[in-house]
Amino acid sequence: MPETLAKDGKSNLPMGAGLTALDEDYRENLYQVLDDVRERAPVLRDTELNHVFVTRHDDVKAVLRDRDLLVDPRTTLPGDYVRLFTPDAESETYEPSMLFLDDPDHRRLRGIVTQAFNPRSIEAMRPRIEAIAKELLDEMEGKSEVDFITAYAAPLPTIVIADMLGVERERRADFKRWSDDIVQAFDPLRGPETTARMNASQQAMRDYFTATIAERRAKPGADLISDLIRAEEDGAKLNNREVLSMCTLLLTAGNVTTTDLIGNGMHALLTHPAELAKLKADPSLIVNAVEEMLRYDGPVTDSGRHADRDIVIGGCPIERGRTVTTSLAAANHDPSVYPEPHKFDVTRADTHNQSFGGGMHICLGAPLARLEAQVAINMLLGRFPNITLGREQAVRRHLPAFRGFERMVVTL
Repeated sequence: MPETLAKDGKSNLPMGAGLTALDEDYRENLYQVLDDVRERAPVLRDTELNHVFVTRHDDVKAVLRDRDLLVDPRTTLPGDYVRLFTPDAESETYEPSMLFLDDPDHRRLRGIVTQAFNPRSIEAMRPRIEAIAKELLDEMEGKSEVDFITAYAAPLPTIVIADMLGVERERRADFKRWSDDIVQAFDPLRGPETTARMNASQQAMRDYFTATIAERRAKPGADLISDLIRAEEDGAKLNNREVLSMCTLLLTAGNVTTTDLIGNGMHALLTHPAELAKLKADPSLIVNAVEEMLRYDGPVTDSGRHADRDIVIGGCPIERGRTVTTSLAAANHDPSVYPEPHKFDVTRADTHNQSFGGGMHICLGAPLARLEAQVAINMLLGRFPNITLGREQAVRRHLPAFRGFERMVVTL
């Protein structure tokens, strides 16, 4: 049976933009749409955007942990899905970030940065994260309503990662704006206006980091940029371009996804009063609660790999060079793995999830994101225990591969 047909022989399955947050039904009814796709065509060939969309938990897990599959866009077929958001992959000047590098370059770069993100190093940041959260909560004091995203969920991770990189306080707003623009690269259907804004922000961030790297070479400090430079000088051979690419990746990835984790997590709590009451009564539940937030409504909906050879997934043949998009959101709601997958339960016994990807490309910043969410949510509930959603409807962001809120008004 062709992969474009469902098990029932019908072809009325979502395709193209219909499998992204650009589509209203997908955006607002994500898990119902994915349930239907998983049931009717668990390995779906999207003929509009030229990729294969995989939704079963075990298939997603297997793809992400297959060490022979690739991520470099230059290994894909012409016209493949990933080429839509890396149109310059054919250029001789194309310089992918670590996110789009395979071994041995990926292993070398990741090894340099990993030390800053190990659990011990991250736990040492707890007091600073708590201080940042307190500062933001102080600014919210005395207000009856705030946009939770703008006031709290967005600035907290921005400040944390900016501090790690040694970014000046007065440049934080610039970095948040640049980060939000740069992640539009993941929208394969973006228009020329969005592309122009994205390119301008990429150049602004590049200019800033180029100057900062030169300053840190002359006068190293106690920050991650200086650490990256020292690692290079210790023989790890990280050049200026790689330092710049790493800084850009850390800042953009560290901002948007953690903002969405905190925003989605609070939305889940506020729409499930019984679960919110459990957490307020026992704040120690926060560790398990954050894992359930990641499973229930994670900040990243999709990841992917490229076939390095002709392969078969779920009985469907996939040609070498084709992108296999793994639906993390669908995997996290697979009823064959999770009892009552659409139920939000902060005491759920098995909260393992695919939200940070898997295998050797598993999210480097996962320990930091978890800690930020744990601190942010518990401190918020401690300060504003009567918080509720405002009357204004929360607005989801329209960005493929990511899931979060553009605006979410809360009553304090």
